[in-house]
Amino acid sequence: MPINHKWLAMKQIKILAVFFVIVLTSIAQAEENEVSGADKETKNSKWIGAPLITSDPKVSTAVGAMVGYMHTFDEMSPPSIFAVTGTYSTTDSWYAGIFAKTYFGDDHHRLIAGAMTGQIRNDYDDFLGSGLPAQTTDDLSLYILRYMMQVHGHWYAGLQGISTNYAISGDDYLSGEIIQQVGLTGFDSNGIGLYAQYDTRDNQYSPTTGQMFEAHNVAYRKGLGGDVSFDTYTVDYRYFLPHVKNNVLAMHAKGRWTHDAPTSGYSSVDLRGYTRGQYLAPYMTLAEIEERYSLKGKWGLAAFAGLAVLYGSDALEGSDQLFPSGGGGVTYQMNEEKMVIRADIAVGKDDNWGFYLQFGQPF
Repeated sequence: MPINHKWLAMKQIKILAVFFVIVLTSIAQAEENEVSGADKETKNSKWIGAPLITSDPKVSTAVGAMVGYMHTFDEMSPPSIFAVTGTYSTTDSWYAGIFAKTYFGDDHHRLIAGAMTGQIRNDYDDFLGSGLPAQTTDDLSLYILRYMMQVHGHWYAGLQGISTNYAISGDDYLSGEIIQQVGLTGFDSNGIGLYAQYDTRDNQYSPTTGQMFEAHNVAYRKGLGGDVSFDTYTVDYRYFLPHVKNNVLAMHAKGRWTHDAPTSGYSSVDLRGYTRGQYLAPYMTLAEIEERYSLKGKWGLAAFAGLAVLYGSDALEGSDQLFPSGGGGVTYQMNEEKMVIRADIAVGKDDNWGFYLQFGQPF
C-alpha cells in the first residue's frame, strides 16, 4: 500500500501540538506551585530555560533546549541574555551554539556575539528545482560579532564580522553529482561589514509598539582568509501597532541581495513553513503580517501570513518565484521582561510545512 505522506505529516503535526500543550501546561503548573508568598523572588530568577522542537519534511523532528542567564547592566539598558542551545534530530542532524545579546552604557552600546557548529542531513524530493531527489550532509560552523553604538536619538551604527566554514556533501553517488552540477559545494569565508539601525521598540524581546529598521552588508573576501569573494546586502523593517486592549499587529519586510556569490551563498526563503536552503536564488524579498492576540494571564495566540519572492535566477519563472506561507501559534510569557516560549504551525506550497517550539518571537 502506498504511503500517504500528507496524512503522516498532519498526524505528526497533531502529535507535536499535543506535546506542546502538555509541556506548557506543566511549566505553568510548576510556576504556580513554586511561586508563592516570600518565594516570589524565585519567579524573577535571572536563569531561564526553554525546550526547543522543530519538525519539517527535510530534517524531520529535532528536539533540544536553550538555557540562558539574564543580566541588566544599568537602569536604562534592556536586559541582556547569555545562552547556550542545541538540538538533535531523528535524522542524526544536530547543532550546538552559544550566543550573547547585550545592552550596556545606558543602552548607548549594543553587542551581539555567537558561535555555532553542527551537521545537517537533508532528504530532498526535488533538489533546488532540478526535479531529482538528493540526500545531502551539510557541515557548518559559524562565528559572528556585531557591535553598535548610539550616534543620535534612536539611531545606532557599527561594524560586524562573520566567519563561516560551510561544506556540503552528497550521501550517495547521484546526490553528489547533482550537488556538483548546481554548484552547491559550500565554502570557507570571512567577511566584514557596516551596520545601521533605527529602533523605537518598547521591548527588545516582545515589542508591542514602535518600529525597527536595519541595513547591513557583509563583504566576504579571499584576502581575509576565505575561499571566495562576494557581497551580501540586507534590509529589514519591522512595525508594531497596538490595538484593542493588549493585542498587537506586527508587520515585517525584508530583502537580501548578493553579488558574485557562489550558489551556497545565495539567498533563501526566510519564512516559516520552508526549510532554509531548500530554495535558493541571488535575491530574496519577503513581506509578512501577524496578529498577536493576548489571552487572560500569560497566554496568547498568533495568526500569520507571508509571501517571499526569489529572483535573479534563470531557473525561476512565474509562480516558481513565489512562496506563500501561513499559520498560527500559541505563546506563553516566561517573565516580566516579556520573553516568551512560542509554538507555531506553518504551511507553505508544494507540501512544505513546519512545526516550531522555540524561545522568542519570530520578529
